[in-house]
Order: sequence, then structure tokens, then C-alpha cells
Amino acid sequence: MGNLQVRTDLALEARESISEADGRLRGVSVDEYYQEKEDIQVTRVTIDTKNAARVMGKPMGVYVTMEAPAMVEPDEDYHREISECLAKELKKMIPDSRKEQSILVVGLGNRDVTADALGPQVVDNLLITRHVVRTYGKAAYDKEHVNLISSIEPGVMAKTGMETSEIVKGVVRETEPDVVVVIDALAARSTKRLNRTIQITNTGIQPGSGVGNHRDALTLESLEVPVIAIGVPTVVDAATIVGDALEKLLSGDHEFDRMKYMGQHRAVFSELNNMYMTGKDIDAVIKRVSFTVSEGINMALELEE
Repeated sequence: MGNLQVRTDLALEARESISEADGRLRGVSVDEYYQEKEDIQVTRVTIDTKNAARVMGKPMGVYVTMEAPAMVEPDEDYHREISECLAKELKKMIPDSRKEQSILVVGLGNRDVTADALGPQVVDNLLITRHVVRTYGKAAYDKEHVNLISSIEPGVMAKTGMETSEIVKGVVRETEPDVVVVIDALAARSTKRLNRTIQITNTGIQPGSGVGNHRDALTLESLEVPVIAIGVPTVVDAATIVGDALEKLLSGDHEFDRMKYMGQHRAVFSELNNMYMTGKDIDAVIKRVSFTVSEGINMALELEE
């Protein structure tokens, strides 16, 4: 019986899950560096070929993962360092980042579900400039270079009756941004990365994919403008938690293979795959992390020094 697939939105985890036999997969390159002072591990996974994309289960493109173990802690200085790192990596993703551009930020998610409220709360903390510049000019900010920043919180189909992609496409068609930045909550395979990781990718995003609720994708192909996605894993499925516990309990057994064990007990773990878990302090965590992400975006778009 084959292994059970445990859902993850992180390309880094998808790469880690490839078996030893597939470890020499062509078309995938991994570069990483560690910021010792800030205690932030940055890993860049690049998928260059269609075959690699199929094996990884991720679209071709660049995925940058920032792992910050203390991101859940209420340390303002440390969160500032994470924001600075995010800003640096986001600038690399934005095409022609030195040029003045119109940028639409889309906050995906459901504000009424805390673990899914990352996108809306990030939008709450952004510095929006488009309306001011269009009315008063760049002199309002006393700068020669001002990006036109706009934002939208499209909500969820249960409330709007519309696909997220329908709403975003309409806004993109009317406002004609140069770049779309999409924020969303993700799902992780490892509990260690829960609320401690930020992923940035130039491949766009498929709303709801983290919990298996697939909606129309927001990508370069669908919107006809570059789409950069920023996400933080706020949930893991119950199967992951049970698998982690088994791995710890049976760590002395060198023969134990968690994924093989889960595959052999597919029926039990399949039921757990429909349950998603998050931390008990998720309200405070989302508030802190959303501010950290919004601060990084503001820095990248040169709205904060």
C-alpha cells in the first residue's frame, strides 16, 4: 500500500518529502543561508522543469522560505528583523522593483476564522497610497519615488457568492496594477514550522489549497500581471500531529518510517486528513505575524524606512 500524502503548501517541505531514490531530481535547485545574528534560516527552492514540477506537486518558479523559530514570541525587535529579511527577499521577487509601480495587495482569507485571517489582517496594517497620490501627487509624501499601493479583501465565496478570482480579475481589469501581491494562510506538514515560517513565491496562489478547498488560481496566466504570493502556515492536519507523535515515541526504533507507517494505516490517517489544527494562542500569534508581514511589505515598497 502506497504512502499517504500529507498536505503542505511549503515547497521546502515538498522537496524534503522526496524519497532518497528521487533525491537526484533534475530541475530542482536549493540554495540556503543562515542569518546567525537574527536566527533566520532562508532557503530558496527553484523548480525549472515541468517534470520536477510534477514530482514536487508545485508550479515551476522560485520559492523562498524564511524559518524564524521565535516568530511566535512577542519580541518587537526580533519581529522587526524578520520584516527586514522579508522586505529584502520580496524586493528580489518584484519585477523592476526600482521602478515606480502600481501594486495591488490582495488579503485572502476569512476574517471570522482566526487561523484564516492572516490576509485580511495584513491588509489592515498596510500603508495605502494610490488614492493620495492620484489626488495630491507625490508631493504628499515628500518623495520623488512613490509606488501606488492599493488593496482589497475579497472575502470568501460563502459570504460573497463569487469566486475570489472573479473579484480580483475585476479589480485588476479596472485598476491595471503592474504587480499583484497575494497574502494567504497556508498549511504545513511539520508542526515545527507552524506560525514560524514565511514563504514567498513568484508562482501565484490557489486560494483554499491549504485545506483542500481548491478555487481558481491567481497567477500570471489568469490575471495577466505578475503575481507574488506570501504565506504563513497557520494550520497542520491532524494526521501530521499523530505522525510526529509516533516518530517521537518510536524514535529508538531505527526501522520506523513515519510515512510508510501512515501509508500502511491509510484508512485511519485518511480520516484525520480532514481535520486541521492550530495553536491555542492563534489570536495573538496572527495579530503579531500579520503586523510583521505588513511591515515587511511596507519596507519592500519603500513606504517605511
